[in-house]
Amino acid sequence: MSMGDVVLRDADRPGDLGWVVMAHGELYAREYGWSVEAVTARIVADFAAGPAHDRAWIAELDRRRVGCVFCVHEDASTARLRLLLLDPVARGLGVGRALVRRCVAHARDAEYGRLVLWTNAPLDAARTIYLAEGFRLVAEAEHDEFGVALLGQDYELVLTA
Repeated sequence: MSMGDVVLRDADRPGDLGWVVMAHGELYAREYGWSVEAVTARIVADFAAGPAHDRAWIAELDRRRVGCVFCVHEDASTARLRLLLLDPVARGLGVGRALVRRCVAHARDAEYGRLVLWTNAPLDAARTIYLAEGFRLVAEAEHDEFGVALLGQDYELVLTA
């Protein structure tokens, strides 16, 4: 998929997974003061060792990595959207929405019944995308996993009629 100079591709090149960890660590520390690198590294390591049907995509702008999303197996009927990230240089171009749509399409193609995700209340742009794509908020709970008090949110998208 291409949007001008933006391309979505499989996250299968050397350095892609390391970039995901680094980009999450740097961006969330800079923009929110959160410490997410260890959590992200565990998710990426689980992905790398996980089932072959788990997928991840990288968004590139002018051949530079600017975004990512993962779709991983949760259980027999559920996939989980993970690690959606967009570099500020790519915001406003529809890249975040394209990444989410790629994940949703994969979950549908893989015949999952639902797609779930966990995010945090301050991430307004991501929440706007999730709601526009049909996800609904199903639960909220406070946590301090990233070193600060946050409101975690669980969303769900039913993929079957």
